[in-house]
Amino acid sequence: MRFCRSKCCWCVGIQASAMAMSADNIRGFALALSSSFFIGSSFIVKKIGLKKAGTYGVRAGSGGFSYLYEPFWWLGMITMIVGEIANFSAYAFAPAILVTPLGALSIIVSAVLAHFVLDEKLHIFGVLGCILCVVGSTSIVIHAPKEINVESVKQVWNLATEPGFIVYSCVVVIVVLVLIIQFTPRYGQTHMVVYVGICSMMGSLTVMSVKALGIALKLTFSGMNQFVFVQTWFFTVVVLICCFLQLNYLNKALDTFTTAVISPVYYVMFTTLTIFASMIMFKDWASQNASQIVTELCGFVTILSGTFLLHKTKDMGNSMNTEPIIFSETELSHH
Repeated sequence: MRFCRSKCCWCVGIQASAMAMSADNIRGFALALSSSFFIGSSFIVKKIGLKKAGTYGVRAGSGGFSYLYEPFWWLGMITMIVGEIANFSAYAFAPAILVTPLGALSIIVSAVLAHFVLDEKLHIFGVLGCILCVVGSTSIVIHAPKEINVESVKQVWNLATEPGFIVYSCVVVIVVLVLIIQFTPRYGQTHMVVYVGICSMMGSLTVMSVKALGIALKLTFSGMNQFVFVQTWFFTVVVLICCFLQLNYLNKALDTFTTAVISPVYYVMFTTLTIFASMIMFKDWASQNASQIVTELCGFVTILSGTFLLHKTKDMGNSMNTEPIIFSETELSHH
């Protein structure tokens, strides 16, 4: 095998990446790819189940739970669980800088399957919005600071009970309650940000608790039982509550809006809030330089641009084959 002998940055970067791709990294890469496929396809399978359930019961978007009797919905849930297990396992082999950005591939899988299976057409500007969301999120994740080493549940508890993260948690809980009580009845059926916002904010707390629970399980399997501490059970309860809320409102979002739009917006909001929560809890910003901060800001702007395009073009794909737009005389007089 011949290597480029020049000293150009591109060649050096490629050779360095090749050498850095160890056997464990390859395993993590494969697990992350399979995770994206399972999670992306789970949105489609679950929506098929939600549609079938809506034909004989109260729709999830209207507060019904008839989807619990639909096999396709449970198949989608199993598919999502398999994907999450694969994603969790990937972190055991490969660094987060490799695994986390690959989560964006689930958006592409979901959008492509929705186009062919659910006939949810995605406008060309919607495709551009998806690309912007993926690029922006990947930029943030890649340049996000590394987490500190955590070796016990009590250490995570000390980080979680510091003033900064307590304030963040209280703000999230208050905003979620306001969205559920005030905004969901009025705007839930017309503004997807309401449902997706609830899922994303609770998801940021879920990830922090899952990390603590993962540390507890890892230490327990190594012979240091962490379930004798009340903190472990507290994090377990938080995971269960947050997962229930996420699942409930994600079902409402999927039943009300198109999958091709829900998937990228949910990914963007969830990733952004999770990174933000991690920075507060683990104080990762101390290791950042000016270049990394500027890159992250550019990533946020890219994400906002992609989200804007998705919002503005979410109904254009399905209307491309409908009747042509006819302007009235009043509208024509302004052109």
